[in-house]
Amino acid sequence: MKLVKNAAGRLVPTQINGEKQIPYMGIGKHKPTGNKAKPPIRTCADYPEDGNKVVKNLKDALQKAGLKDGMTISTHHHLRNGDVLTNYLFDVVHEMGVKNIRWFPSASFPCHKHLIKYLEDGTIHHIEGSMNGPLGEFTTHGKMKGVGVLRSHGGRYQAIQDGEVHVDIAVIAAPSTDPFGNATGDRGKSACGLIGFSLADSEYADRVIVVTDNLIPFPCYPWQIQGNNVDYVVQIESLGDPSKIVSGTTEVTKSPDRLLIAEYVAQFLDEAGIMKDGFSFQAGAGGTNLAFAVFLKERMKKKGIKARFIRGGSTKYLVEMLEEGLTDYILDGQTFDLEGVRSMRENPGHVNTSPFTSYNYHGKGNFASIVDTAVLGATEVDLNFNANVVSHSDGLLLHGIGGWQNCLFSKCTILAIPSFRDRIPVIIDEVTTLVGPGELIDVIVTERGIAINPLRKDLLKAVKGTSLPIRLIKEIYDEVNAICGGAPAKPKVNKNKVVAIVKWIDGTVLDSVFQIKE
Repeated sequence: MKLVKNAAGRLVPTQINGEKQIPYMGIGKHKPTGNKAKPPIRTCADYPEDGNKVVKNLKDALQKAGLKDGMTISTHHHLRNGDVLTNYLFDVVHEMGVKNIRWFPSASFPCHKHLIKYLEDGTIHHIEGSMNGPLGEFTTHGKMKGVGVLRSHGGRYQAIQDGEVHVDIAVIAAPSTDPFGNATGDRGKSACGLIGFSLADSEYADRVIVVTDNLIPFPCYPWQIQGNNVDYVVQIESLGDPSKIVSGTTEVTKSPDRLLIAEYVAQFLDEAGIMKDGFSFQAGAGGTNLAFAVFLKERMKKKGIKARFIRGGSTKYLVEMLEEGLTDYILDGQTFDLEGVRSMRENPGHVNTSPFTSYNYHGKGNFASIVDTAVLGATEVDLNFNANVVSHSDGLLLHGIGGWQNCLFSKCTILAIPSFRDRIPVIIDEVTTLVGPGELIDVIVTERGIAINPLRKDLLKAVKGTSLPIRLIKEIYDEVNAICGGAPAKPKVNKNKVVAIVKWIDGTVLDSVFQIKE
């Protein structure tokens, strides 16, 4: 495998899985030309006049869709660790004797450990999608037959739209569906909120199968997937466990250090002048981010400030802000708890969005750069403000990218992170895996102080003279190394074996993940 040094100074392959790759060129440097991918033309003459597209089972649907060796099957992850359908899907694929499938999920979760046996026996050739937990560890040890590909949520939409990934068969889990294929995720016994991560699949795949455990009379409304894009509808007993849709923790942290970090973030937004009437922000799930939302809410109420919109993943804390009149809208990309699901059904100001509207870089703009501030996490940050979210200092691939890369384009990107975890420094000299270029990361907030990227002279000026503990990132780095007994050891990897690549939001290759040496 030929490796070249890209514009970020990382070694990346120029070809994987038989397909040519473009090394990262820099932010905004790769500008593709041409037209979007073209889905096949279909005719109403080939579909039931009564609109009933229900077939007897998933195997029947896959056979009618023409499943064969080497195809690409896509799924979405809105059911997260409660997903039952994907495991069942590949049980059926294996039963049919089909091999070398490229699985193209919007993300995978620990519940998908079930699929390791299909990676081992060749049913699945490789995964192109975020790999959380066991599948990531399996991949890092070099056990997957092909090379994995990690993309952001926006990057996934871009890859389908641009024709980089051709989806042969999309299998969409839909908590409510009518026989025509109109589908939604905000109601039904497996309600997970919205199913917008399967939008591109429904628009561009050759064949689209919608699977539901709540088949209702036509029309299923409001629909998030249009039946006009659907070939077959399958009813099964259960899509999964909706109580497990939660992403990370949905409870505010009780850690004094994490609470301090959250309070610093809220204080920073206030004293830097970012928190003002009509502003917008994004904060995901996780104990620290949820605590930040609580602290910010208190400051907003005290000063009588109202946000124009909040970008979700939605949680009960963001729903409270909407229902208490502290924001006009939640623009939701995915729903992180069951209160978010309820709100999406009930509140007109809780708006479902998709990666196309929010994150797709190859479009005529998107929502990401309109957001005033995004508060995110990271597994590692280095002295140049580069950040990592997919691996740790041991080199193991354990997390997905999600929308993290896309959110870096906010007007002020803040990483709220502890300075060390389990006595292992989080701020290091160079990140193990590069996922976010430092020029897009503006502020690092830790319990030991706040580091502002020197490129953001405006922010440095805005907080000058405040009580905020502003420090150089090198000072925090030195202090943490002294506490932890030095920097973590570099992982031992096989530099001749790339097991996965990290794509940038424009489809270029930002970094490589190498096989861990046993």
